[in-house]
Parts: sequence; structure tokens; C-alpha cells
Amino acid sequence: MWWGGRGQSFNIAPQKEEPEMGSVQESRMPEPRSRQPSSCLASRCLPGEQILAWAPGVRKGLEPELSGTLICTNFRVTFQPWTLVHGYTALYLLTSVSGLSRVQLLRPGSLLKFIPEEIMIHGRDFRLLRVGFEAGGLEPQAFQVTMAIVQARAQSNPAQQYSGITLSKAGQGSGSRKPPVPLMETAEDWETERKKQAARGWRVSTVNERFDVATSLPRYFWVPNRILDSEVRRAFGHFHQGRGPRLSWHHPGGSDLLRCGGFYTASDPNKEDIRAVESMLQAGHSDVVLVDTMDELPSLADVQLAHLRLRALCLPDSSVAEDKWLSALEGTRWLDYIRACLRKASDISVLVTSRVRSVILQERGDRDLNGLLSSLVQLLSAPEARTLFGFQSLVQREWVAAGHPFLTRLGGTGASEEAPVFLLFLDCVWQLLQQFPADFEFSEFFLLALHDSVRVPDTLTFLRNTPWERGKQSGQLNSYTQVYTPGYSQPPAGNSLNLQLSVWDWDLRYSNAQILQFQNPGYDPEHCPDSWLTRPQPSFMIPGPPSSVWLFSRGALTPLNQLCPWRDSPSLLAVSSRWLPRPAISSESLADQEWGLPSHWGACPLPPGLLLPGYLGPQIRFWRRCYLRGRPEVQMGLSSPTISGLQDELSHLQELLRKWTPRISPEVHSKKRDPHTILNPTEIVGILKGRAEGDLG
Repeated sequence: MWWGGRGQSFNIAPQKEEPEMGSVQESRMPEPRSRQPSSCLASRCLPGEQILAWAPGVRKGLEPELSGTLICTNFRVTFQPWTLVHGYTALYLLTSVSGLSRVQLLRPGSLLKFIPEEIMIHGRDFRLLRVGFEAGGLEPQAFQVTMAIVQARAQSNPAQQYSGITLSKAGQGSGSRKPPVPLMETAEDWETERKKQAARGWRVSTVNERFDVATSLPRYFWVPNRILDSEVRRAFGHFHQGRGPRLSWHHPGGSDLLRCGGFYTASDPNKEDIRAVESMLQAGHSDVVLVDTMDELPSLADVQLAHLRLRALCLPDSSVAEDKWLSALEGTRWLDYIRACLRKASDISVLVTSRVRSVILQERGDRDLNGLLSSLVQLLSAPEARTLFGFQSLVQREWVAAGHPFLTRLGGTGASEEAPVFLLFLDCVWQLLQQFPADFEFSEFFLLALHDSVRVPDTLTFLRNTPWERGKQSGQLNSYTQVYTPGYSQPPAGNSLNLQLSVWDWDLRYSNAQILQFQNPGYDPEHCPDSWLTRPQPSFMIPGPPSSVWLFSRGALTPLNQLCPWRDSPSLLAVSSRWLPRPAISSESLADQEWGLPSHWGACPLPPGLLLPGYLGPQIRFWRRCYLRGRPEVQMGLSSPTISGLQDELSHLQELLRKWTPRISPEVHSKKRDPHTILNPTEIVGILKGRAEGDLG
């Protein structure tokens, strides 16, 4: 499994004074006292990184086994030249093995009791690095590198300050480097995106330019044209953490998707503030739907528990019997939570697409499930978001710039609020990719690379909780109240470039051959017409009823009397959804209720660009390539990187095709052929297509 990247690593604290092992010189790995393998000299390192120990070894678990060098630095552990990298905050288990009977689980602070013949490093991202040490006088090095990993892991501190990065490829001497994806840190970025979405009723607000409205919000965001910044400032003060209503996405048919935090009911707004809040929520629409995003979706604690159970189940030494493995997988509830997210996102997509209205996603903190649902709705409704560039821009805008607490949710602070919501979102996207393979420009390999990049220390994309922390740490902010200055125009002098590198700078960590595999070869560009985002769709968009306010809960719309909780009577919008009267769940889908279409979607065309995924039973699948990477024996049929592996997989696929022969389409089945004849790719695709049609039938 080569998806470790060329410099993928994760942040830990530098250790205190260590024996001198060499100096850090620009982008080269330092030389230890003993002979350093030449392949390591080209490796990139962070400022202050030192090699603590290294030992020659053989990477096991793959065929063929790969020779290389296991290197431990004060930042990371890597196997060169194949560069499968783990940061210490990403390590889950470290096991030392000697012979058949001596196995020791090494925890931070453990003392190794024997010279290991092999160590196994389990990552939190489900990757497994298994290295065997050769005999012949190298036993002390094997002991030294193993203990160095244990000690470095014990001293790791994920909350350590980020000090920048020195990369020769980052543009030394070039004066500037344009980010591959807009980072949404300038007013120009937001204005460009607004024009791209043709959101004419909205403008870019600069009220939070100094982060004095909310540090978790971006410096800029979209508000209705008619609302003044002074009104925005006052209105946002009546929402949890100052996260008031703002535009996430404008549908080309006229609807608007907004997101906001929960109402701060203890505040006492005056009439002008209430009118400003209502005007921002309505966004110029007569039909308003408020969606409680926490209703029917898992809590943060539920997501964390499901992910822990999933990781324990997928470890190579899992004690679950094979005949009970699927039941144990179901017991983790991970797939159930994916199903719930896709179902709710599908319903919201119908709300946005069926009528011209304002749809508001409301979550108390506005930093977790709002981002997940808003992103999924745009993937389902906007073909542009399904391109490689569009998806990266979506993640940057709805997750990074919007203030998702990546560091806390991924366990980087040691706080109790750990919950991999973003990884749950990536699994949801993978489900869409499986159901609609021709509609997405990016591939599964891209999703794996993004999944594995959430803890890389060479960028701040996923290593901070808020845009303010990210900007301050990168040197773009000198104080809390000082105006944010983009770092691209005038990089600091010297060898260490203080550039705002992002996770989207893939060429700094991956080879060109790997980046090429980010592209989905089955993508059909006709599914994303260039003019789609600016073309209205009057045949499907229906004007909403006059002055109607709704709460969407449990798949049904409930009428409300008011938008804000500060009128004469308490507003239903401010009350937790579990206290609301539950409407009976209709036997018709929300799409049936909105469009009056029959339950079988195949009889009627969907609105242009809209995808409605299946989420029942086996329609939700298990992401084997991601979660079972620690079990090479189950990766058969998932595209091996070696010739011998490809031959084995081809034999495996041909055996499956022989078993599927009775279900092959008549056109293919009518062709006489030797069952042992090797099929060309076109024939295989035809057979698989015929099988898929048979399954659907």
C-alpha cells in the first residue's frame, strides 16, 4: 500500500536535548554519526528535526517484501525509500516480536525486554507498518530504533506550536506561490466564489476581518445585500459562539442553503436586532425551512465510540471469529451512522432543489454536523462540487475556513471532545463514489490520500481548530486584533519560507504518478456541464407559499408560527428537537411529497445535476481498502501495485467471472470462449456491466 506519500507525517513536540546526530540543512535529512543511507538524503524534514535512530530492515506483509531502512526522528517514523510514514500522534499500537513465542506490546514508557526480530506499527488511520530486522551484527540497531520510537511517542505533544516548514519545492527564490485551491482567506477569494455561484442577493461581509466577532468564523463570509455590517455584528451576538446565519451555497434555481449556530436564548435583543436576525434567516425568501441537524444523527460521543470499535475490529490481531465478523461490524454502528447522514443529506437536497426557499442548517456549535450535511448536500446537488478542484474547494470552505475543530476532533489535544466527524464525511463521500462512479472526477485513491493527510505536520490545514489559530500560528497575525495579512505576496527573507502551504499542495508529498491516480478514469465530464451552475431550472423549482415557516424533522415538515425565540411566546426553533411534537412519518418519501412523484424514481427524471443515493441495507458498503489496510490478505481484488499481485488478482477476477456466468447479459453470454482465456479490459467491463444490470433487475 503506497499511500503514505513522500513526506506525509504528523506533528509531535521536539524532544529536549538529544545527542548530536547531525544538523538540519535546508530540505535534507540530517546525517547520523554512523553511515546514513543515501536514499534518506533526499527526504524532507521540518525545522529542528533530528534522526534519533535507524536500522536496515525488510518491510513484511507485502509481496514481494521490500528492503529499506526504518528511520526514527524526533517528529516521525518512516521506512525509506518507500516512505510509509507515521507521526507519533497517529500511532495506535507498537508491537515487538522475537521468535514465535515472544511478543511484547510497547506503550509509551515501556522498556523493551529483548532484541526484536520484527516490529509492527499500527496507525490510527488503519495503516500497518511491519518491519523485520536482518541478523548479522545489526541487533543493537534494531533495539535502538525500537526504543527510540517508544521514547519519542511518550514525549509527543500534538498541541506544540507549528514553526513553519522548509521545502525546496515550495518555491525558494520564486518570491510567491499561488495555492492550488483558494484558501478562502481573502475577500477576493470569497467574492470570486460568490460570482461563480451567481449569488446576486448576497455580498461579502468584512465585519469579522479582525476576528472580533468570532474567532471560529472565517474573516469573511456571505450575508444578504440589505444587511449592514453593524446589523450583522449585533445579530451574531444572539447566536451560540457568535456563529450567526450566513450563506453556504446558492442553488442555481434560486434557493439558498444557510448554516448557523443555536440561538442564544439568554440574550435580550431589541426589536431592531430581531428584525435583522429574521431578515438574515429569510434571505429574501417567503418560504423558510429550519433543519435541526442534530435530530436523528449521531452525537459526537456516538461517532467516537463507533470509530474506536471499528478500529479495534479491523486490527490484524482482532479476536472476533470470522463467522461473526459481519455481525461485529454491524455492532459498531459506523455503517448505521453513514446511512443516517446520507438519508438526511438527501432530504435536505430535495428541500433545496424542489422549491425556491431558504433552508437553514442549525446546530448548536455549527462546527461539526452542519459542515458534514452542507458538504453532502452540495455534492448531491452541484456537479461542480464533484470535480477534483470543486471538492477540494468545498472542503476548504465548509470545513477548514468554517472552523471545524480538526485538532480536537482528531484527538490532537487530549480533550474529551474527540470525534472523527470529518472521517465519517469521507466515508459518506466514498459511498457516493461507489453508487455514482461516473459522476465524480476524483477517485478512491484521492479519498485515501485525504484520509491519511489529516495529521500531516507540514501544513496547518488540519492541525488547528479555527482560522484565527491557523493564521496566527503561520505568522500572518501578530495579535488578536490585528488585521490578517495574506502570506503569499511578501514571503519573509531567508531560507525558511513562511508560506501558507496547505494539504492541497499534493506535489510536496506525492509523486506525479501517484497524483495521476487521483483522477477517476470512469468520470463522464458530460455529467458536469460548464453552464449548469448559472442556468435557472424553472421546470423543477416551485415558488414557496407566502410567508411560510417550517421545521424539518424526522422526514416531515412541521409549520411554525415564528422564526425567533424572543417574541411573546417561546419559539419552537430554540427548543431541542426532542421536545417538539413528532409528526407521523409518511410512507411517501420527501421527494414524493415535494414533487408529487411516484415512489419509483426510475419512472421520472431527476432535476438536472441531482443525485439521490440509496441508503438501505446492502446499499451502504464497507470501505475495505481504507479500514483493512492492516490485513494484506483481504486486499485481493483491490488493485495490487506489483506484477505478481496483478496476476493473482486477474486469476481471482476470472474465477469470479466463471461463477457469474449464468448472470451475464445475453449479448456477452452468447459469445463462445474458453473460460481460461484472458479477457481484455473492454470485455471485462461489459461482463461486469451485465452483472450489475442483472443485480438491479
